Amino acid sequence: MQCLAMDDETMMRRAIALAAGSAGGPFGAVVARDGVVLGEGANHVVPGRDPTLHAEIVAIRAACAREGTHDLSGATLFTSCEPCPMCLGAAWWARISSIAYGNGHAEAAAIGFDDSAIYEEMRRPLEARRLPMRRMLAAEAWRGFQDWAARPDKEPY
Repeated sequence: MQCLAMDDETMMRRAIALAAGSAGGPFGAVVARDGVVLGEGANHVVPGRDPTLHAEIVAIRAACAREGTHDLSGATLFTSCEPCPMCLGAAWWARISSIAYGNGHAEAAAIGFDDSAIYEEMRRPLEARRLPMRRMLAAEAWRGFQDWAARPDKEPY
């Protein structure tokens, strides 16, 4: 990781370079705050045999490990491509403050990485989705939530 403060264009170029060297897909990402790299990553879905190993997820995990927290407030995610729904969700939950990206989701779709079905699926009502979803044991699940909410030692996120 870099120790010297870098500007946004340098951060984006690093994300693009990580994408170019990726064995798992042409995606790279850097998480930085105040010009300092907190975490970086490339796509490792195929070599890691893990569909969650997108570059953004790898970079966010590295940044959280380095910082010792799940909260990356004030950080920017620089990524070679507009984040997919999973990566956008991870950035949201990590409290990333801004995202800068190179390619858009249309360019990703043009080379075979098409997320449009996911966006379409999310707009459908639950009962009309292609991936069936059903609610089960809601009362039992709710008790687990109530127990957590009552814990005095919980750390909300």
